[in-house]
Amino acid sequence: MTKQVHSFDLVIIGGGPGGYVAALRAAQLQLRTALVERESLGGICLNWGCIPTKALLHSADTLRRIRHAGAQGITVSEPQVDFGKVVARSRQVSQRLNRGVAHLLKKAGVTVFMGSAALQPDKQVQVTDARGQQQLLQAGHVIAATGARARELPMLPFDGDRVWNYREALAAKALPQSLVVIGAGAIGMEFASFYATLGTQVTVVEAAPRVLPACDEDVSTFVQQGMARDGIRFLTGAKLLTGQVQADGVQLTVEQNGEPLQLRAERVLVAVGLVGNSEGLGLEQTRVVVDQGLIQVGDWGETAEPGLYAIGDITGAPMLAHKASHEGIACVEHIAGLRSGAQHHAPIPACVYSHPQSASVGLTEAQARQSGAKVRIGKFPLEGNGKAIAIDEAAGFIKTVFDEGTGELLGAHIAGPEATELVHGYTLAATLEATEADLMETIFPHPTLSEAMHEAVLAAYGRALHI
Repeated sequence: MTKQVHSFDLVIIGGGPGGYVAALRAAQLQLRTALVERESLGGICLNWGCIPTKALLHSADTLRRIRHAGAQGITVSEPQVDFGKVVARSRQVSQRLNRGVAHLLKKAGVTVFMGSAALQPDKQVQVTDARGQQQLLQAGHVIAATGARARELPMLPFDGDRVWNYREALAAKALPQSLVVIGAGAIGMEFASFYATLGTQVTVVEAAPRVLPACDEDVSTFVQQGMARDGIRFLTGAKLLTGQVQADGVQLTVEQNGEPLQLRAERVLVAVGLVGNSEGLGLEQTRVVVDQGLIQVGDWGETAEPGLYAIGDITGAPMLAHKASHEGIACVEHIAGLRSGAQHHAPIPACVYSHPQSASVGLTEAQARQSGAKVRIGKFPLEGNGKAIAIDEAAGFIKTVFDEGTGELLGAHIAGPEATELVHGYTLAATLEATEADLMETIFPHPTLSEAMHEAVLAAYGRALHI
């Protein structure tokens, strides 16, 4: 029997932060838009990533503040943690936002198809739902926004019990007594921080010489020292040799400095990166170039197949929700004829929500020097900031990297309280191509942590006032 064909201007495959935001923008531009999602609207970020982890970390931050309330003259008894309720609240947050995305799409007039999508000839997309029923969607343009999933280690495959990926870590049924985290990127460090705060003995294993290897080295050092004070053990420059799942835990052999180390834990979280979801899309029937699971794209998300675009994690690093959303909007506006020519890529901030927090935008000091630029470095400690002292959060610093010749802000790095809420200021400055003179002339409100951002700019030119 011939399948019914539904016609649209645009079909978007994937309902994560790239896909659903692109769909909303397309609807605003009066494009007849369909969105295909195989699991949950909002994608991994909303359901199993960014949002629920922040809910868990908020609980951990609340616990930490209660434990330290005595320093502020507030006497409290030892807090008790109901781990089940902590996890349940995190899931409730995601479910609320999932419903919110569904409402926004319906309100905008986007047609949502729940099922798996596969590209067919002539710009058709076949959607197969959970019951095996199929529908065909026809569109002049198709955007792949299928995201990524956790990378698995062959010697230590995920089993949903002893060996976790981020999903199991988010929905654990009980607090483990011990946990080994393999990988000290953002995901690994955030979960290490959460579980350690709640009382788990945590060991972090990282193959690179330092934690958060993509961050500025000063930030990496500060964050590791802060988390170590919370009882987390770090093994950097360490390679996983073997892993064996046993009835009561996991036995690991790790090599560090040429010496084998034996580790044992109740659970292991593998957080060694992400893999693009490019399988099963029918890309082999197109001219699309796929390299190591990632779709290769040019400006505006264009692939080698005319009319087929890709955005977000499926196109490679940095795999960040806000990058995917930004790319989705730009791609749709290009399709609608609002953008053309060479694409200007805006600065992309990166945030880590462990305790202590860190955030950055642009180049690290090492990257700036390697580029050949003559740089000016400004660094201001939060112990010189009144608001930081007032809220008992004076551990941390802000660092700026400027091009000495042009005054261009090449990079900015924040470590300490509310780092993730402050970095947008530098991101805006970099986007607007503000110089050091512009930033020096900007008035920052007092008393705020943001004043330290101003001081870090002044420090790069020998003009810091409060140190």
